[in-house]
Amino acid sequence: MPALLGHDNAHAVVAWRLGRPITAAQYLADVARVATRLPTRGPVLNLCTDRYRFAVGFGAALWARHTCLLPPTHGDAMLEQLRLEYANLYLLSDQPQRALGLPQVAYPSDDGSVDKLAPLFEPPDIDAAFVAARVFTSGSTGQPTAHDKTWGKLVVNARAEHARLAAGMAGAFTVVGTVPAQHMYGFESTVLMALLNGAAFDASHPFYPADIAAALQQVPAPRVLVTTPFHLRAVLDAEVVLPPLALIVSATAPLAPQLALRAESTFDAPLLEIYGCTEAGQLATRRPVDSAVWETFDGVQLTGNDAGFVAHGGHVEGTVSLSDQLELLSPQSFLLLGRSADMVNIAGKRTSLAHLDHQLNSIAGVRDGAFYLPVTAEDEGLAGRVQRTQAFVVAPGLDAAQLLAGLRDRIDPVFMPRPLHFVAEMPRNSTGKLPTQALAALAAQLAPKTPIADD
Repeated sequence: MPALLGHDNAHAVVAWRLGRPITAAQYLADVARVATRLPTRGPVLNLCTDRYRFAVGFGAALWARHTCLLPPTHGDAMLEQLRLEYANLYLLSDQPQRALGLPQVAYPSDDGSVDKLAPLFEPPDIDAAFVAARVFTSGSTGQPTAHDKTWGKLVVNARAEHARLAAGMAGAFTVVGTVPAQHMYGFESTVLMALLNGAAFDASHPFYPADIAAALQQVPAPRVLVTTPFHLRAVLDAEVVLPPLALIVSATAPLAPQLALRAESTFDAPLLEIYGCTEAGQLATRRPVDSAVWETFDGVQLTGNDAGFVAHGGHVEGTVSLSDQLELLSPQSFLLLGRSADMVNIAGKRTSLAHLDHQLNSIAGVRDGAFYLPVTAEDEGLAGRVQRTQAFVVAPGLDAAQLLAGLRDRIDPVFMPRPLHFVAEMPRNSTGKLPTQALAALAAQLAPKTPIADD
């Protein structure tokens, strides 16, 4: 049975908080201490904002055989849905929570118990078949759906990612993540990968450029920054100075090659991009400055055709359908063409919203932006969408004429946006994503009062 921890001695560093190390012995002591405070039955909704406390809570839940639920949001509607579905659900949090009709367990304060437990360092084994986590899709096209992740498959997942990311890197590294631990990407790449491979992670969740720089400064080299295109662009635009990085990892949205090249040049570190989805987890990586081709993790294979693609093997639980259009070069390599739901067909011409977003964000002076194609009730069931695209853009130094001129050089005229909205910021969530619902709300808000920038 795979062990809870991949570190081989009591004094190995598991995490860093405010520049101070937390050892493997301390981690196991904290797991044992929190486990004694948990209810007899689960599952658990781990809302700890501190990444180390989240990891302790996850370990304690495993010890108690409580599945950890990872929903896409923590809003009242989502929590009410979970409360009705799971009779024994409880919350674990390191911050006061409003009354939500659910039992709540407060993360306990430190008690200094590590000294007496350090000589007994022995990470517990966890049943490989136990459902360690239940993750949920975003529900953008309906109700969120649950997908079980067994402990054994999560271990294979974390080891495969470590093998890919640590190639050529000497010694244990420290991860600083700008994504929350409750998100699948953050869960895999900032918590599991470190816990199961003898690496370490920073306990914080920095969001703003200065905070990201400060978090990196407080951990030792080699440093790995796990981030998103949104956060990466913000750090570059802010021109903050980062300490030496061994690697940059990006996911959650397609990364423009120009942004990848700029990041590698500025920070003198390689950048790897991860492709995956909630249903299957992380599946492949590429280094965008070198190639557009994605290479799957060890054991993972992709098969299919234009009617649909599936992932299987390796850490994937069973066979999982993908929501993207791919060009398969082999079962282990492919080109990403765009999400099936994002394909746009206007006047017989076809593209994807991801391609349009890439072209928009490639224009000099654009800080952020996205295309949006509303679908009305009349569009449901049609073979293709026939409306005009809209676009939202953050570009303080540009006017509509300049931006549209830049787009004309990059996209077919049928995809030119009407209207084009200039906004102060995009409605991104904590992982840097732009939910379709947020763009729809923004379009509705701006439609009556923003003039159309025509081409």
